[in-house]
Amino acid sequence: MDAARARKLSDRIHQIVAEMLERRIKDPRLGFVTVTDAKLTGDLRDATVFYTVMGSEAERADTAAALESAKGIIRSEVGRRTGLRHTPTLAFQHDPLPDSARHMDDLFAQAQARDAEIAKRAEGAEHAGDPDPYRAEPDLDDVEQDDRAGRSAT
Repeated sequence: MDAARARKLSDRIHQIVAEMLERRIKDPRLGFVTVTDAKLTGDLRDATVFYTVMGSEAERADTAAALESAKGIIRSEVGRRTGLRHTPTLAFQHDPLPDSARHMDDLFAQAQARDAEIAKRAEGAEHAGDPDPYRAEPDLDDVEQDDRAGRSAT
């Protein structure tokens, strides 16, 4: 199957499922859920719908159970609104992306705090060794004095 068609159908399934969860599914176990993506196989037989839930692990488990019980209704609506000969099977999968993004934000904040601490320690510090480790060009006066000293010695 054409990859562009599969991508368009994935977007359409994403839209249909999000609409269904917002308007038609009235399960009290369904928490604050957001449909993040939908992936469709190349043969258009299986669709995986990714979602996130704001809340605790118990709320995530309740939402997963609610989605599993509403899978038939959602699948029939997807078939009706897409007009496909064979309606794809739906699988709901929790999307770990927001959790990992939150973890990355925490790591960045820790690194920034450590950088600030190191910068604070380095404020009054001086370099070890010579303040100018590179050789400076000798002044012309110094060279002339060296030449005179070398001539008088010979």
